[in-house]
Formats: sequence, structure tokens, C-alpha cells
Amino acid sequence: MKQVTAVLIGAGLRGGYVYSEYALEHPEEFRVVAVAEPDETRRREFAQKHQIPETMQFESYEELLEQEKLADCAMVCTQDKMHYEPVIKALEKGYHVLCEKPMSPNKQEIMEMGAMAEKYDRILSICHVLRYSPFFTKIKSLLEDGKIGRLMSIQQIEEVGYWHHAHSFVRGNWRNAEESSPMILQKCCHDMDILLWLVGSHCKRISSFGERTFFREENAPEHAPAYCLDGCPDRDTCPYYAPKFYLEHEKAVEDGLIYAVTNDISPQNVTKVLKTSPYGRCVFHCDNTVVDHQVVNLEFENQVHVSFAMCAFTKQCTREINLMGTTGQIRGNMETGRIEVLDFVSGTVENIQLHTPAKGHSGSDTAMMKEFVRTVAGEMPVKTSAAISVESHLIALAAEEARVSGQVIDMNTYKM
Repeated sequence: MKQVTAVLIGAGLRGGYVYSEYALEHPEEFRVVAVAEPDETRRREFAQKHQIPETMQFESYEELLEQEKLADCAMVCTQDKMHYEPVIKALEKGYHVLCEKPMSPNKQEIMEMGAMAEKYDRILSICHVLRYSPFFTKIKSLLEDGKIGRLMSIQQIEEVGYWHHAHSFVRGNWRNAEESSPMILQKCCHDMDILLWLVGSHCKRISSFGERTFFREENAPEHAPAYCLDGCPDRDTCPYYAPKFYLEHEKAVEDGLIYAVTNDISPQNVTKVLKTSPYGRCVFHCDNTVVDHQVVNLEFENQVHVSFAMCAFTKQCTREINLMGTTGQIRGNMETGRIEVLDFVSGTVENIQLHTPAKGHSGSDTAMMKEFVRTVAGEMPVKTSAAISVESHLIALAAEEARVSGQVIDMNTYKM
């Protein structure tokens, strides 16, 4: 295949350390030729790693997109509220686009992004990486093979992980819905996309309940300081003690979360930075507003009903699913790669053990990039359209409206 070229807009954790890694691992297939990133240190480090000349390093996406078209595609990996303008400008400029999820927290912007991709006949691929996971790919094939007859109901649980929630949604960039987006959109548009795919129908009605119950000022232990390193008396018993996570938890480095704190991950520097960094704050003394647990009920046009739960208070960061059909049942855990298929007729239980990578959403990140590159190169058809991503995002936003208003949301009305 021909080498696909890309420009990167936003060299943060996902753009700079995840999606762009595909270019370093498969240089014959993919190359990043330009970068736009306002943080000079991050921009220069990324450029050095990808051998990008200074003339192709830009402080803003506006500067980059003012140039003549520089590559085949653009990767837009900015913060949630900063996707719309660079995506639209890139589509107009002639780029195919890979956009980090969520597309936008604004309903009209989401719908316009989908419409513009169709207008210009460009690929607009949203990073719903779970569609590319061996786990959900296998479950989809089991459904298509009729292993459980007609699908009737799904229960899905997103176990966020106590440490992941504290990092991203209490201390981190997605802690405040006004600054980023609601939790059900930012974290769970993945799940809405997967559920749409598995059910194979449009969503009809939605109800939802959820709260920010635990991570609140009034739940702080007595004498808990604003920052963990300011002499917290509960340092040995608090599971959210920041230095312990960033210096000891395997996921801090394995999933790259520590790089949100500092690029210099030596213990001495991490300890120094946490004294004043937002990531060193007590979880009860943050400006977070997003929920820490939420349930969503979805009714689909083909009469499949779904119960979805998102919860911060779990040990693992994984997804559990239970699919119930007329002749069988499928149960699985994404983190372990375990799937059970129960047959009502024979009474047998088929145990499937998938061997998937431990990081990168169980190998989904790499699989998504591989397919996106091949699609841009013209060697593969588009797996999921922008229109489907628009629908999954609208479901998530409707779920948030249902939670806030206490009403059941009719999707046909909501889409108008």
C-alpha cells in the first residue's frame, strides 16, 4: 500500500502518545508530516520524535490549516470543545479526518460535522476504538451467527476504575462538564456506539439517573488539606492519595496517565510537580462537576431494551456485558477477554478466551489506526460512517438531558 501522510492537531496524550505511535511502529504505512500544538515543549518533543522540520511545526491549528493541503488526512486530538472548527476547516481544505471522541458537547456542532463530511465526501472517522476490539468484534460475530437467537436485551456496565476516575474526571481535564463535556458523553459515547452496533437499530426512547455523590467537599476527611502532599493525615488509608497512584500504580505509566502530570517521570520530579499540580489535589477539594455514577435505559425501534451503567467505584477499568436472546445468552468481560455463550437448547456453555493486549483499550487503538490508514489509502471500505457517530453522540447527549430533567427523551423529537 502507499504511505499515508497526516497532520496532527493537538499533541496531547491521545494524539501525541497513542494514535501517532502507529507512524513510528509502521513507518512504511503512515507518517506524520506536520504538527499544531500550543505547548512549545510538547510540540518540539513530538516534532523531534517524528522528525518534523521546524517549518512544519505550528502553534495553532489555524496556522497549519492556512497552508496548502500538506497531507492525506488530519488527526484532530484537541480538547472536547475544540474539535468543531479544526474538523470543519480540515474537511473544507480536502483532508480526511480522524477526530478524537467526543465530536463536540454541542448538538448542532455534532450534526453539522456529520453533514459536512457527507457534503465534501470525506472520511470523518471518530475514535470509537471499541468497535475495533477483538472482544466486541467477537461478540458481534456471535450475534450475527445467531448463537443466541433473536437479541432481546442487553445489560452493560462500564467500570471506570476508581483510579482512572480520580485522574481524569475529578482532578483532570474532564472533571468539569462546563469546561469539557458531560461524563456520559465524554466517557460513554464509546458505549453508545457499541450498543447501536450490536443492537442494529435506532434508539427510540431514553431515561437516565445519575449523581456526583462521593467526590464532594462535604465528604472530605477531617483536616484533609487541599493537596495530598501538604501532610494529609489519611495518606496510608486513602485509595485516592495522588503520590501513591502516580509513583506506584502500574497503570500510571502503562496507560500514559503520568504524562498528563509531567513529561519528566522521574520519582523526584513527579513528587515535586504534584505539590502544585491539579493532579496532586485532594479528590474532595477539586472543582469537579461530572457524575461519579449513572444509569441509562434505552429502548430501540426493534424492541431491544438496554440497561447501561457507568460507575467510578470499581477496581478495574473494564466493561462487562450480558446479552440475552431467545435461544441463548452471552456474557463477557473486556479486560479479561472472557466470553461465555450459554445455549438454552443443548444446555452447553461455550467458553471463549481471547488473548488481547493489556493496553490500548485491549488492542483497539492500534486496530483502529490500522484500519483508518488503510481506508484513507483506498484499500478498505469505511467501517462506520460519520452519521452513525453522530447518532451515538446524540444518544449520549439525550441521556444527559434525561438525567438533568428527569424526563423520558423521545429520540425522534430530540434529533429535530
